[in-house]
Amino acid sequence: MTRSNLNQFKGIHVAISSCYDTEGNISTAAVRRLIRFLIERKVNGVYVGGSTGEGLLQTVDERKQVLEAVIQESRGEITVMAHIGAINTRDSVELAVHAERVGADAVSAVPPFYYRYSEKAVRKHWQAILMSSDLPFIIYHIPSTTGFSLTSGLLREMIEDPKVIGVKISSGSTYELERFKAVGGDDFLLFNGPDEQYLAGRIMGADAGIGGTYGVMPELFVRMEQLYAAGRLNEAQKLQTAINDIISGLLGLPIHSALKELLRLRGVDCGSVRAPMEEITESQQPMVALLHEKIRGAIDTFIPNS
Repeated sequence: MTRSNLNQFKGIHVAISSCYDTEGNISTAAVRRLIRFLIERKVNGVYVGGSTGEGLLQTVDERKQVLEAVIQESRGEITVMAHIGAINTRDSVELAVHAERVGADAVSAVPPFYYRYSEKAVRKHWQAILMSSDLPFIIYHIPSTTGFSLTSGLLREMIEDPKVIGVKISSGSTYELERFKAVGGDDFLLFNGPDEQYLAGRIMGADAGIGGTYGVMPELFVRMEQLYAAGRLNEAQKLQTAINDIISGLLGLPIHSALKELLRLRGVDCGSVRAPMEEITESQQPMVALLHEKIRGAIDTFIPNS
């Protein structure tokens, strides 16, 4: 893989939700149903085990189970990026080795977290991942949860290794996104993280998007990318506004469990969330149903022959 051959990583990539059975164990059957649901709706790829996927609440073996189920179902039809970030380097390296062995297309990782790590420590952690496999590597920049901010200086050091192909940027700043793109150059990928600014991110230099809310309304994000690519920005802006109305509703709910309830309404039951995440209450169910209606309405409005 070279930075001049990265088309498979462009477009709409769903940060998939976790899937559990009634006992709270990984449901590989539900994982496979979710992947098929997304493939049928023409997404470009999936991001496995990230924030939406509750990867950091799962054991190493559970994270392996999920990734294997994703790859078995996708069968090369979509791009699979495995988030292998962990609080310690050993687990991240083990997950990276596994991802390469089972056929993932790339790995990605947040910096190590909880303890206040220096740039030197974070660089050493990421470099250990790079040395453990030949897969392309995508830095995951989400300072609001990790407490670590990727600097332009550290990014310059990291991209000296050609396996570092991009950054998933979830800081919410399109200025920062544009600055990272300036550091990396045209053949370096920027993945827009905040779903509510997908269009803004694309305009400011993002090559693709990775998002959790994509999963409950994949058709809408695929359509927005189509409109952007066709230069139909006015229509794309109206669609982003409709999407943001849905996202605003989600932000008033426990978002991980709300996403799963919406998936259930769309025909894919992924079970509940893992403790200590908050579950949807009975009183919140009407809001979830309303959001489902808004998704269906937006699909009817913005997608021809839907």
